Amino acid sequence: MMLGQWDGIEEFVMVARHGSFTLAAEAYGASVTHMSRALARLEARLQVQLMLRTTRTLRLTETGQIFLETCRRLIEERDEAIAAITSQGEPRGHLRVTCSYALGEKFVAPLVRELSQAFPAISVTLDLDNSLVDLIAEGYDLAIRTGHLEDSRLVATRVASRALVTLASPAYLDARGRPSDIAELSRHECLTGSAAQWHFRGGRSFRPQGRWRCNSGNALLEAALSDMGICQLPAFYLGDHVSAGRLEPVLAALAPEEEPIWAVYPQRRHLSPKVGALVAHLRAQLPMRLAKASAQA
Repeated sequence: MMLGQWDGIEEFVMVARHGSFTLAAEAYGASVTHMSRALARLEARLQVQLMLRTTRTLRLTETGQIFLETCRRLIEERDEAIAAITSQGEPRGHLRVTCSYALGEKFVAPLVRELSQAFPAISVTLDLDNSLVDLIAEGYDLAIRTGHLEDSRLVATRVASRALVTLASPAYLDARGRPSDIAELSRHECLTGSAAQWHFRGGRSFRPQGRWRCNSGNALLEAALSDMGICQLPAFYLGDHVSAGRLEPVLAALAPEEEPIWAVYPQRRHLSPKVGALVAHLRAQLPMRLAKASAQA
């Protein structure tokens, strides 16, 4: 246990992260009593209440939430400083990553798992979320994102690309016709996901409308296979459905350029070893795995 001004800070962060004294104690390697007393001493020293406790719930106060973000940064910067001068910068510490469901489940989760197996001093939290989270405010080390990036507080490294394919089932196209131009899509049933617009070559775009909307790419794929309409999906979803004739690309000549996939992380003077290791692993492995998944599309 660290003494002085650090006493209780790591325990506080661990309890806040796990939302439970029992889970935090297991992760920290201490007793529940130690975790509870450490937090109580910290609150007494600061003369503020950081957490509200009942027999069933444990939640941060407003002051605790503000203090938590500062403590996370302090611990992270301390660990990065130590890592930079010990073990030749071997990756260590807790790594928090956020990614969309599609890329996360199929590709990023296996790669992060491989990294944690290669470096036992790393622990990982991978959050899959299609919404755009604030990396700095929510304490993430890295996000995997696609398309155009605007946040100047972040650094982006391109780690791969993804192809987008517009397609439908042959049965749907036989019944409704095959569009020869983007404008003709307005006369079709469009199966829409989380993207507000579909993209095409030359910077052209189209805002799809239809009776079926779902933020799951797999659900859109199943709807297209069920002859419900036209969708635009990343090629890695498609498997052998195109080569087997179950789905047919439309407007193939207008297919957009591949979209970049970025590893995004907060600006710092030095890239931490744990983040650098994951970025390198993503850059080395993600393009090959996306290409393999898209090969039959």
